[in-house]
Amino acid sequence: MKFTRPRLPYSTADLEPVISATTVEYHYGKHEQAYIDNLNKLIEGTEYEDMALEDIIRKSEGGLFNNASQAWNHIFYFFQFNPRGQKAPAGKLADKIDEQFGSFEEFKKKMNEAGATLFGSGWVWLSSDDKGQLYITQGKNAENPITSNLTPILVFDVWEHAYYLDYQNRRAEYLNRIWDLVDWAKIEERYGL
Repeated sequence: MKFTRPRLPYSTADLEPVISATTVEYHYGKHEQAYIDNLNKLIEGTEYEDMALEDIIRKSEGGLFNNASQAWNHIFYFFQFNPRGQKAPAGKLADKIDEQFGSFEEFKKKMNEAGATLFGSGWVWLSSDDKGQLYITQGKNAENPITSNLTPILVFDVWEHAYYLDYQNRRAEYLNRIWDLVDWAKIEERYGL
């Protein structure tokens, strides 16, 4: 198999109480593994077989796009967390957030609002363009800012399987609490300016 599910840099219980070990086991363990398994089956013997995952996302559509993008999105989501990580942005990213959104708190409100108002399943992204401008976008289903030539730097998963075991239908509560897990050192590294 070409693509594999990377091992998380923390235990399944390390995100508690914000995200339970059970949710991590189902969400990253089972859902993510299914996307990767389907992706590997769909690319076998095709022009996509030797492509990087990002290139598959840019060039595919339908079921292949959905599985490739969901595989990528989940890795991106789970690898931004560190319960003992940096709790707020610093440096150029902090300055850019203040410039574009007014403050870190206002930025968080806008991200939460985008997540709470996305109808159905999907993702809420903070991305940047090649000039460092920041964009908050909603992505339905498997949508990914890579297809719009943006660089994702932070994402919140608002598919029900991301929060339903822990929060039931309280998506807004999940969005408010997930900030406690974001490692801003990682987000700054992704911003890279």
